[in-house]
This record gives sequence, structure tokens and C-alpha cells, in this order.
Amino acid sequence: MLPILVIKVFSGLTFTCHLAEYQIGNECCPMCLPGSRVRTDCTEFRSTSCRPCLEGTYMNKATGLKQCFPCTNCDEGSGLKIKRLCKTTSDTVCEPLEGFYCVDPSDNGCGAAQKHRSCEPGQYISQKGTASTDSVCSDCSDGSFSDGTFPSCRPHTQCETKNLQLLKPGTTSTDAECGEHSLNKTIIWISVSASVTSWTRSTAETGHSGSTGGTLTFLFFLIVSTVLFKSIDLYCAVYKMLNVVFTTFTTFINYMNILI
Repeated sequence: MLPILVIKVFSGLTFTCHLAEYQIGNECCPMCLPGSRVRTDCTEFRSTSCRPCLEGTYMNKATGLKQCFPCTNCDEGSGLKIKRLCKTTSDTVCEPLEGFYCVDPSDNGCGAAQKHRSCEPGQYISQKGTASTDSVCSDCSDGSFSDGTFPSCRPHTQCETKNLQLLKPGTTSTDAECGEHSLNKTIIWISVSASVTSWTRSTAETGHSGSTGGTLTFLFFLIVSTVLFKSIDLYCAVYKMLNVVFTTFTTFINYMNILI
């Protein structure tokens, strides 16, 4: 009975190799260095034979494997790009594309990424997304707006401060729409027409540019429009244009009078 027990005890013993070795049968073979793989295992008479990893594969640690690991592909469809190329001793390192953030981080880069959130109209980007965090959106308050791409909400245009008429109120996603007062347009047109008519008649009758009647009429409507409708910029532009036209017209009439 005793011999049987002894045999069982010895058969239960485990066979352990050193950290830099791997076991094949009853042999402990030396591992191949990083960047290589096992070609043939060791025997009682020879050591392990190694060969380099093939292109597109790597081995980042000492090994007893006969095949190296395939390099990781940084797939643009997964929102990734290459940060560091694969070598025989290390895998590819991926990082998120511009406008994406990593959703599967690891010690060796990023395994997958998602596109940054797009804010809706009426919201602004309160926190811009990074390679590791998503964008944060916040709602605009009353009296301001954003189309979803602004870093902050913008105040609605105040039409009355520009002496314009409010055509359409602003919302949280659109600005207010302004336009000229219809009465302003009518008065300005009448003023310009009256000025042109008066000046033209006076010039034609007297043969002199800038006659007193025409000039006074033009200045009168200029002052009225400026005081009532604050249209000095518009009238100054019109005045300069008309001055050139009238001067040319008067010069032509004077020349014709001399010929006659």
C-alpha cells in the first residue's frame, strides 16, 4: 500500500520553468526577445531558434510563441487616426480624429472614438470637445440667439437703436430682422425728387449751377430729413452724387449757350 502512495505523491509534483523560459514537454526553453518569435523549440541538445516578426506584426515582450501579433488598424470609420506607427516591438497607437473624442481609452492609445456632439439651434457650445471629452451645449436665454455653432449666445439686434423698423422678432435660434420705415422711404424719395426738380429748373432757367432757389430747396429737405429721420449719411451720399451730375449738366448748358 505504501509504494502506491509514494507514486501518487511524486506524480502530483508540478514542473516550473524560469520567467525567461517557456515549457515544451519536459524541457524549459529560452524565450525569444521582443520583436521576434520562435522558429524551432529547444531540445536536450540545442537552444531555441528565433526569427524576426513579419511586416505588419509585432511582439512587445519575450515570448515562446511561434507567431507575432497583428498590428492594430486605426480605422477612420471608427473615428481614429495613427498617432504612432507599428514596429516589430510595439503595436500601433491610435488617437481620435479632429472633432472626435475617445470612448475606449487604454494604456496604449484609443480603441474607438465618437464624433463630438453638435449643438442644436437655440443652443451654444458652453464647453468645446477635446480628444477625451464630448462637447457640452447650453440653452440661450431670452433676448439672445445662436445657430448652434456659436461659443456664446449673441444679443438680438435692437432695430430702434438703428432707426429701423422691426420686421420679425428674434428667437433663441435667429436674430431679429430689421427694415427701413415705410414712411421714411416715402419722405426721403419726395425730398430727393423735389430737390432734383427744383435745382434742375433753376439751373435751366438761369444757366448757372447751384442757383439760390434750388440750393435752398435741397438744403431745406436735407435738414428736415436729417432732423426727423436721422438720414444724414444717405443725404450726404446723394448730395455728392447730385453735385457731380448738376455741375456736368450746367457746364454743358453754358457751353451750348456760348455756341448759340
